[in-house]
Amino acid sequence: MIYALLYVIDRVFDVYIFILIAGAVFSWLYAFNIVNPHNPLIAAIGNFLYQITEPVLAPIRRILPNLGSIDISPIVVLLIIYFIRTFMRRAYDGLFF
Repeated sequence: MIYALLYVIDRVFDVYIFILIAGAVFSWLYAFNIVNPHNPLIAAIGNFLYQITEPVLAPIRRILPNLGSIDISPIVVLLIIYFIRTFMRRAYDGLFF
């Protein structure tokens, strides 16, 4: 039972990592005017990625110092996810040994 729960949480982290990376790449494409922001599909994708990632990234941005146009909050969130996953795996291994 607990293995299934940890497995689902781990898969959710996997999906969220891909969404964070997609959001960062999309923001670069948007900032450098590579994608057309007036295209409804592009606007919908950007809005979706923003709404999914912003609730997690905004508190991190408030804590981090202002680095100008460089946003390292996705990197910080990826590190947090990595540490949580490592803790989960070690805790799971500790349950059976």
